[in-house]
Amino acid sequence: MKHDHTSNDALILSAGEGRTYNCGTMTAVFKADENETNEKYSISEWWLQPNSDGPGPHRHEDNVEVFYVVEGSMSILIGDKWIEADKGTFIRIPAKTIHDFANRTDKKTGVLNFFIPGGFERNMPDIVKWFEENQSEK
Repeated sequence: MKHDHTSNDALILSAGEGRTYNCGTMTAVFKADENETNEKYSISEWWLQPNSDGPGPHRHEDNVEVFYVVEGSMSILIGDKWIEADKGTFIRIPAKTIHDFANRTDKKTGVLNFFIPGGFERNMPDIVKWFEENQSEK
């Protein structure tokens, strides 16, 4: 996906703005990606509807992830342990570490995600397609 901004431009997005990907009860909104950061990082918001699962346990071989809870309380798996992360909680997950997130509350919750280095957004069309094909099974 080609964008009009480069890493040399100021990038200002209002609440809700960005490239939105609907994944069932989970929504990702990419604020800046490799095209705007010279592949150094990607920044996105991940929103989960009440009482819903995230992407499932996974790991990234070469990428560090940072999560910052911006609304509600997110359950986050790090390795083999789940933690409850309230609004304002900062979490850094090293490369090769199994992780996941879920919303076990009755309110919408969201995290700001930094993916370092960038490029995760390349996976989003396939992720959206998977959720569309498998949504009826959930």
